[in-house]
Amino acid sequence: MEETPVNFKNLSSKEYQGHKKKVHSVAWNCTGTKLASGSVDHTARIWNIDVHGHSKVKDIELKGHTDSVDQLCWDPKHTDLLATAAGDKTVRLWDARSGKCSQQVELSGENINITYKPDGTHLAVGNKEDELTILDVRKFKPIHRRKFNYEVNEIAWNTTGEVFFLTTGNGTVEVLAYPSLKVLHTLMAHTAGCYCIAIDPVGRYFAVGSADSLVSLWDISEMLCVRTFTKLEWPVRTISFNYTGEFIASASEDPFIDISNVKTGRSVHQIPCKAAMNSVEWNPKHNLLAYAGDDKNKYQADEGVFRIFGFESA
Repeated sequence: MEETPVNFKNLSSKEYQGHKKKVHSVAWNCTGTKLASGSVDHTARIWNIDVHGHSKVKDIELKGHTDSVDQLCWDPKHTDLLATAAGDKTVRLWDARSGKCSQQVELSGENINITYKPDGTHLAVGNKEDELTILDVRKFKPIHRRKFNYEVNEIAWNTTGEVFFLTTGNGTVEVLAYPSLKVLHTLMAHTAGCYCIAIDPVGRYFAVGSADSLVSLWDISEMLCVRTFTKLEWPVRTISFNYTGEFIASASEDPFIDISNVKTGRSVHQIPCKAAMNSVEWNPKHNLLAYAGDDKNKYQADEGVFRIFGFESA
C-alpha cells in the first residue's frame, strides 16, 4: 500500500486551554479519539478530540493528586483507562468516562516516568530516586522494585513486551529482558545523558534523545545505530514516531519542533514554538501531533495550554 505523501506545509495548529499551570505531558488513547494532559497544577484533563478539528472540545478534569502530574499513559487495550504518575508519590488509574480515580498506590518517591506494557497487564514507573517499580495493573500492586545506582530517565517496552529499555544519565541505553530484568545489552548511545526514548509502532526501530542535542535511531533486531537526526541544538527532551513509523518528531528548548523522515534522516517540517517543549506525541491513527511546553503569557504566568498540529488550514 503506497503512502500518500504528507504535505505538512498546508497544516496548522490549534490551541487547547484548560490547565492553570504548564502542561508536562500529553498522551493519546489507543484509538486516537481522546487526549490526556497532565499539569504542574496537580490535575490531569481528558479531551475528546475531533480529528478534523471542527467541533468544540469538552474536557473532564481529573482531581486528586496533590503535586505535579509529570507523566501519564493510556491503557494500550482500553480506550478509557488512563494512568498518571505524580510528584506526590502516587500512581493513579482513572476512568475517562466518569473522571473518577478507580485505583491508586503510593510508591517510595516522586514519580516522573510511567509506561504501559503493550498487552496492558503491567505498568512501569520511574521516580526521582532512580527506582523502577513494576505494577500489576489488575491488583494495582507492585510486583517488582529495583533501585539503580545511576540516573534513570525515560523507560519503554518494545512492541512485544519481551524487552525493556532504560535511558540513563551515563549516555547509555540499558536493554533488559522482561520479566527477568536481566541486562541483555548496554548500548553506548550518546556522549551525554539520554533523556527520552520512543518505540517505532511498526517495531523496526527505537529512537533516543540526548543532552548532546542528537536523536539516534536504532535497529531493534540488530541493536545498532542506523542514523542520527541533527536539527536540534539543545538537549532533546521529547520524541515520538508517527503511526506509520515514517516520521519522527523531536523537541527541546529550540524555538521549533522538528519533524524528520525516518528513512532518509532529512527534516521535512518545523513547527515554530515559543518555549521549551516538555512533551510531543503523535496520534496512533492520524498525522496529528500534540505538543506542550513552558509557554508563558505576556504577564509571565504559565499559559497552561497544549496544541495539536496537523489540521487542514482553514
